[in-house]
Amino acid sequence: MTLPHLGCTKADLDTPSLCVDLDALEANIAAMSDACREHGIDWRPHSKCHKSPLLAKKLIAAGAIGVTCAKLGEAEVMAQGGVNDTLIANLIVGPKKVARLVDLRRIADPVVCVDHLDQALAFSTAMSAAGLSLRVIAEVDIGLGRVGVAAGGPAVELARQIHELPGLTLAGIMGYEGHLLTMEDGDEKAAAILAALKVLTDTADQIRQAGLPCGIVSCGGTGSFKYSVGAPGITEMQAGGGMFMDAFYRYGCNISDWKYALTVLTTIVSRPAPDRAIIDAGRKTMDGWVHKPLVCGRDDIHVKSLSAEHGTLTLDPSAQDLKIGDRLEIIPGYSDLTCVLHDNFLAFRGDKLEAIWPLEGRGRLQ
Repeated sequence: MTLPHLGCTKADLDTPSLCVDLDALEANIAAMSDACREHGIDWRPHSKCHKSPLLAKKLIAAGAIGVTCAKLGEAEVMAQGGVNDTLIANLIVGPKKVARLVDLRRIADPVVCVDHLDQALAFSTAMSAAGLSLRVIAEVDIGLGRVGVAAGGPAVELARQIHELPGLTLAGIMGYEGHLLTMEDGDEKAAAILAALKVLTDTADQIRQAGLPCGIVSCGGTGSFKYSVGAPGITEMQAGGGMFMDAFYRYGCNISDWKYALTVLTTIVSRPAPDRAIIDAGRKTMDGWVHKPLVCGRDDIHVKSLSAEHGTLTLDPSAQDLKIGDRLEIIPGYSDLTCVLHDNFLAFRGDKLEAIWPLEGRGRLQ
């Protein structure tokens, strides 16, 4: 595929194309970074939403201390791109991955999480043999019911075991309040998030009372950011998707704080009925499962459904003058599950292409 040239306009693009509004993106990044700074905590935004070392460096330049990665493979890509401070917020298991983690530690300074002694033992053996030291945090279940050691005593005991193992440095704990993101916005959501995070911070206090270090207390999704960023005792936030914003965050998580920065440029390829149009973007181009996409700037055009390579739009009477060849920008239902379908971000300042960012971490699932 031939990439568009810098300085071109959106009219010059083939479709579908994944576009970023730089003004909106930078405003969102500044808002998230400023909020962390105002509350005296660090920002380590998730890279699973963008998978680009170039974009990670843009975040660090705006105040982030590093990035959070969903997989070891993403952290490898970040290190190869010069981003060395990563938190791998997933459990790394198996001799092949542990060997890769040793290689990663030789060139970068990752933080890894565990929720069981067996994971820590494998890291300790490998790092000790290599003459290295690895930062480790314990992941605590604060209500999501996915992974994580139980809060309180079990977490303190795991922290003690990590601290005593050679080749490991106990760096703290993390938890994720992901089960609360879609609660109706307001007092109930705020109270539930703060209660869940108090479980995490109380556990951190117990670890410290046991004479163990607990410098990192990490949490935070975009859907809970405005509540978790001010939670007492939290030291860093992982929320990253807010930099793009999408339909799920706006309507599923009831967030109105940020601007839509990510769109898919599409072309109308068929007009089979007055109230129906077909675009050249379907499930292989953008997410419509987590939330239905939205048509940018058009309340009279609705995404009815997505098939593999087609999107079906329903047109109100005011939109029925659309023609084959007309173009629309679509706000994805969920940015994380849209970006991974593309090779590059096309970053626009107004209507001029200013940068192309490869998604170098795309497909790095191991």
